[in-house]
Amino acid sequence: MKNIAIFASGSGSNAERIVEYFTDSEQINVKLFLCNNPEAGVIQRAERLQIPLVMFDRSAFKSGEVVKILQENQIDWVILAGFLWLVPKNMVEAFLNRIINIHPALLPKFGGKGMYGHFVHEAVVENKETESGITIHFVNEHYDEGGMIFQASFPVLPTDLPEDVARKGQVLEHKYFPEVIEKVILVNR
Repeated sequence: MKNIAIFASGSGSNAERIVEYFTDSEQINVKLFLCNNPEAGVIQRAERLQIPLVMFDRSAFKSGEVVKILQENQIDWVILAGFLWLVPKNMVEAFLNRIINIHPALLPKFGGKGMYGHFVHEAVVENKETESGITIHFVNEHYDEGGMIFQASFPVLPTDLPEDVARKGQVLEHKYFPEVIEKVILVNR
């Protein structure tokens, strides 16, 4: 059994979808949620889903305390599902090629520091893109630059608002993120 920890800073809809997907799995277990935002919706989801939740601040994240928590909980893989902080070097090294992130655009477009959530969708519309999508990738020490695992796209219509782009993207996130996580973990046992 491989244990995963899910990091989230927001509502946690992807985190919940991942838990649902692996509920009956005999190979992958969602063992822990970690959150850096005391106002995040993922906190209520963790309680409802009965997944232990660890809250942490920037100091604990950068110092390695969070890595120790992951190791104490025998975490094999780290999943970033709407997590907004840059992962520190100590965590990248401790979980080398075992941290997976999802980004709400087709990288390398609209990636990097400050490009998350509505900022991405607004940029897609402002740049009159004809398509957008999602990118699932490994995490390194730089925003959105780790090795690409998977992309899926959808058309962006001239009439689409950022909210429309966000909604279309979330459909792809919920469909593909758990499946891709499973494939990557099972291939890299």
